[in-house]
Amino acid sequence: MYFNDVHILYYAIFAIVGGIIGQCVDYCNRCFINEQKIFSKETFSKYKRIMLPNYLLIGITALSYVAILYKFSIHDSLSENLDLIKYILLLPMLICAFVVDFKEQIIPNRLNLLIFETGLVFVFLHGFSNINIALNMLFGMIAGAGIFLIITILGGLIAGKEAMGMGDVKLMGAIGLYFGFQNIVVISVLSFLIGAIVSIIYMLVKRKNANKYMPFGPFIVISSVITIFVPFNILFNILMEIFSLGMY
Repeated sequence: MYFNDVHILYYAIFAIVGGIIGQCVDYCNRCFINEQKIFSKETFSKYKRIMLPNYLLIGITALSYVAILYKFSIHDSLSENLDLIKYILLLPMLICAFVVDFKEQIIPNRLNLLIFETGLVFVFLHGFSNINIALNMLFGMIAGAGIFLIITILGGLIAGKEAMGMGDVKLMGAIGLYFGFQNIVVISVLSFLIGAIVSIIYMLVKRKNANKYMPFGPFIVISSVITIFVPFNILFNILMEIFSLGMY
């Protein structure tokens, strides 16, 4: 049986691998939050003693891997499979960024650096087959970091405090390497839109804690995942309809 020209056995393999990686993400999250070394026998031994299956992360990662496989399929050459591979690698790192920023209001530098370094590898690989794609990915990095850096600086000048953390700026620059210029602009706009909606709902529901800091990283992650699965032209048209009040 085939789905999108991919045998069902591959979907089963991706689901199993995704589930295993989901549990690994839980381990990495604990290491990031507790500021521990990931590749440490002592850290891993402590984790094994308290380890419980994180069914939420296992399920999310497994389903996401299956969805990525369905979206991008499997092709014959490495160059045709680059999108599949890069998003398979990016997704667990995005989940880490979501969880750690949500719990600790910080995106660790070593996580941002890992995302950035992995992205550079794919820029290099894309450069072999199409230099224009590689250049677009580099422009995505510049645009992603630049947009959020400008917002951070303006926020500091106008409000006297950071509009968002530098971890968000670094994250946007790093993921810009994966999505390219057009998509990173869409991610920027979409993350602010989702953030505004969630903030309004939060203020209405939690009026006593309305001034509580809300991390922005999760909105970046959600927008990035949406952009992986929804084509650029559809997202662009939806955003234009929203911001033009239906006159686009």
